[in-house]
Amino acid sequence: MSPIALHCFRVAIIQDEEAWRMHEAYMVNRKAFRIEQDKVLFLCYGNACRSIMAEALGRHFCGNEMETRSAGFFPLGHIPPFTLEVLEEAGISTDGLYSKGLSEAGIDDIDYLVNLTELRVTPLILHGFSGKLISCPVRDPFGQNIELYREVREELEWLVREKLPELIAAQKKGRG
Repeated sequence: MSPIALHCFRVAIIQDEEAWRMHEAYMVNRKAFRIEQDKVLFLCYGNACRSIMAEALGRHFCGNEMETRSAGFFPLGHIPPFTLEVLEEAGISTDGLYSKGLSEAGIDDIDYLVNLTELRVTPLILHGFSGKLISCPVRDPFGQNIELYREVREELEWLVREKLPELIAAQKKGRG
């Protein structure tokens, strides 16, 4: 082997060994390398339309930055077909979505609770919530035509992708 080829081989081995050491350090100290995600819970009346869509949109567009959940004050117990249809037509996964209440969704570890209703929710929130409350009322499409569901999906996409990150950043800087 020529001296240049031998040098290149040694460099490759050293780089591989360094990469392996970094991998081993990562495996041992995974928690130290873990990126903390903001935990966001979207809340509406029945957890069938708005909050379900917001949860799915959050997972789709912001899955690396935030963990999203949803709940309803009075869970409907099922998701209307139009909710699932407008998500699927936009290429948003509906896997794992189901209608649930606050106690089932869990709020003890939530950083931000996003109220999508016009209700004053503070007296209705279960004890144990220590995060920040953000109110962003969105029209309720329940029982309406599919066009309104599409409009609400677009409104929620804007909220999840643009407005909510701004609101969270302001909260973190103490301006919210």
